[in-house]
Amino acid sequence: MTAPLAPPARLWPALAAVYRAQLSRARVARIPLLFVATFQSLGIMVLMRGVVDGGGGADADEARAVVAGSAVLVVAFVALNLLAQYFGQLRATGGLDHYATLPVPAAAVALGTAAAYASFTVPGVLVTALAGGLLYQLPLGGIWVALAVVPLAGAALAGLGAALGLLAPRAELATLCGQIGMSAALLLGVLPAASLPGPVRWLRDLLPSTYGVEALAGALRPRPDWGSIAANLGVCAAVGAAALALATWAYRRAARR
Repeated sequence: MTAPLAPPARLWPALAAVYRAQLSRARVARIPLLFVATFQSLGIMVLMRGVVDGGGGADADEARAVVAGSAVLVVAFVALNLLAQYFGQLRATGGLDHYATLPVPAAAVALGTAAAYASFTVPGVLVTALAGGLLYQLPLGGIWVALAVVPLAGAALAGLGAALGLLAPRAELATLCGQIGMSAALLLGVLPAASLPGPVRWLRDLLPSTYGVEALAGALRPRPDWGSIAANLGVCAAVGAAALALATWAYRRAARR
């Protein structure tokens, strides 16, 4: 008589285990890339300083957009771009077969990995936002909002990145999609919305990171509109939930093949 199989792990303990394992792996393998993402965002802010004034002048809104967009770009580089590459390579090399043999729910693998990559960006986002606030002479009283933007925008971008990596038929296409997504976050997030053409602004509204950028930019005002900030964070949370659900579905679909 065959022995009964062990019951599958529950979602939350399994998610915590995957999160710790992926965070440990990311800490070793991704720290150099986090420095690259942070220096990239800092460099963009320095370049934009030549055309956008800081302080309380007429360009204050543009300055806030540049700082907030550059900070969220760190999340896009790691959570969207690198996660798309990771899952694309995992699928191409048969690494999903390893996870499929474990008694771990599919949601735990997708959500735990996405959460690890998103939380890994916290230092880079804070450094970029703080340096940008000083560079553009912006009030820093609301900079703590970045701690809410990282998990919410990170969930949306990481879920999107995971889905792109899992749905792309080849690892090369997953890498390409991740690069395109990060470029969209750069062009549509860092450039002030007022200077963009109407159709491009519509595309900007469809980008998940836009609402995180708007929330952080609003927090850098002398008198933040907390209602607007909460609304943007709420939209970001809803989009993040949908993106993570898409990533979970994409993982189940890829694991069955």
